[in-house]
Amino acid sequence: MTGQNPKSKKLAPVTTLLPQIAYCHLSQVTVVGAGNVGSSLAQRIIERDLANVVLVDIVEGRPQGVALDLMQSRGCEGHNRTIVGTNNYADTADSDIVVITAGLPRRPGMSRDDLMQVNGKIVIDTVQQALKYSPHACVIIVTNPLDVMTYLAWKVSGLPPNRVMGMAGVLDSARFQTFIAMELGIPPGDVSAMVLGGHGDLMVPLPKYSTVSGIPVTELIPEHRLRALIERTRNGGAEIVQLLKQGGAYYAPASATGVMVESILLGQSRILPIAAYLNGEYGLEDLYLGVPCRLGKPGIEEIVELTLTAEEKAALQRSAESVKSAVKTALATLT
Repeated sequence: MTGQNPKSKKLAPVTTLLPQIAYCHLSQVTVVGAGNVGSSLAQRIIERDLANVVLVDIVEGRPQGVALDLMQSRGCEGHNRTIVGTNNYADTADSDIVVITAGLPRRPGMSRDDLMQVNGKIVIDTVQQALKYSPHACVIIVTNPLDVMTYLAWKVSGLPPNRVMGMAGVLDSARFQTFIAMELGIPPGDVSAMVLGGHGDLMVPLPKYSTVSGIPVTELIPEHRLRALIERTRNGGAEIVQLLKQGGAYYAPASATGVMVESILLGQSRILPIAAYLNGEYGLEDLYLGVPCRLGKPGIEEIVELTLTAEEKAALQRSAESVKSAVKTALATLT
């Protein structure tokens, strides 16, 4: 007994810890669509060590090839997450989050509404198939036209609206944030930006809620330049489509979706602008629209209502009316 502290606690034998480790839940995210957005998102999720990923696509070999390529990068990236590529939704069972990126890509001269018919059928089918195996998952829609697709996904899912959401405002706000930082020649991390409304030409950037180290951008950028940045934000996706000639943006959409995935899986309860179901908030009902929300493990925990000017309210109403009209058309033809 010499030299032994009688009050010291003995460590539990290693064998008693093994059952706890064996039953530890490992988060899993299903990404539907192994195109540019889906593949980039899968890469972000595993390299940030957020979750294991199941990548699903209807094209045989495509998700398997992308998954194998990403698995072979693990030694370089220093993580131990796994990614599986498949054409079978049964392999996605028990996912915590299902992200829908599948759909026809946007082409030059094509509006988001032009995509509605073909992408609506894809979203309805993929949501139903994925939730058959992961009925308790949160669903994030990335497919365009985003606000309409999110509404359709909720309608056919049978889930409460707080568990179905669209990636919109995070991307639009990130674009606004980037353009402000570029204009002022400052790090984007010093900028906080806010964009509401539908994911399209009628989105509503809010300069008074967009700041640089707490200073409203209206104090730092002349009005005419700020208007130009707002217009560029509204056309952020179209500008990229025009430059690429084929396809659309995917790095920034993947990053924006990754922020949402992280906030849910880690229970961060971050306040993020996302497409959420409105039932009286902002004076709007029965539609999905971009608004600031608290996002955590249950999904949307709270919708944050900002005080808007009369002009901002009118702009948000115009955006909502446009989305509602598109939803009405989609419901009449797709359900």
